[in-house]
Amino acid sequence: MSDRRLLQTTTGTNTGSFALGDWGLLGAVALTWGASFFFIDLGLDAFHPTVVAFGRIALGALALSLVPAARRPATPVAASDRPRIVLLGVVWMAVPLTLFPVAEQWISSSLAGMLNGGVPLVTAGVATALGLRRPGPTQVLGLVGGFVGVVLISLPSLAIGGRDALGVGLIMVALVCYAVSANLAVPLQQAYGGPALMLRVELVGAVLTLPAALWGATESRFAWPSFLAVAALGVFGTGVAFAVMATVLGRIGATRGTTVTYLMPPVSIALGVAFRDDHVEAVALVGIAVVLAGAFVVSRSGDG
Repeated sequence: MSDRRLLQTTTGTNTGSFALGDWGLLGAVALTWGASFFFIDLGLDAFHPTVVAFGRIALGALALSLVPAARRPATPVAASDRPRIVLLGVVWMAVPLTLFPVAEQWISSSLAGMLNGGVPLVTAGVATALGLRRPGPTQVLGLVGGFVGVVLISLPSLAIGGRDALGVGLIMVALVCYAVSANLAVPLQQAYGGPALMLRVELVGAVLTLPAALWGATESRFAWPSFLAVAALGVFGTGVAFAVMATVLGRIGATRGTTVTYLMPPVSIALGVAFRDDHVEAVALVGIAVVLAGAFVVSRSGDG
């Protein structure tokens, strides 16, 4: 970790095809994060978006603080890595986890989950810009196919315009943040481990989102369903799942690791339709099939 550049990344330790354990970790994260959009929606029934954002980050950090490996990394955190951890606190926690609940005031939880399929393509672009080798032809095919699926998913809301389109735009900004974060997290996870890295990143995120949450509390009311939703979102969606995801990124790399977002839409759609009366257009369902096919193609042996 002697490189003094702030924007630093590297490849994963496994550039071959996904092992069964890789798929298992990706599946667990996909289930948890796919449900997170539903929990955000429930949280917004009573809480201001800034309260939802701070609550999930702070509770995630609290959950990780109970894990010995998170409190005490295998090697002490180098001084040169602290600015990178702060940067991750901004672009992996504070900004995107605030934008999602703000956007879900205007768009459905199902659509928010579906739009996350754009992360792998953006991540590949960021990885290339930061100096990693470009994905191989097979991975490019899968990434482009996945992006086409995301476009199909997004078409109904983009056609409506207004605040729906604004909500989609905010999600897209959050996806860029995730893409940058996924690349920056790889060398840090390899050095300190997923739980140790994410505890420190989430503590930074909690500090940054606290001022806005204090104001948002004046615009909120207490309700047990919303509180329990944010608690689940924090402990599992932000604490456990982000730590697992950091481990995944260190193992299979940023571009291929973020294909977890291709597996999330079915979860968010099922919960949104079942419990929030969300409506899903037929073209969006076609888009889901395309991004799932893209995820399989990207999982094959290659860089990223």
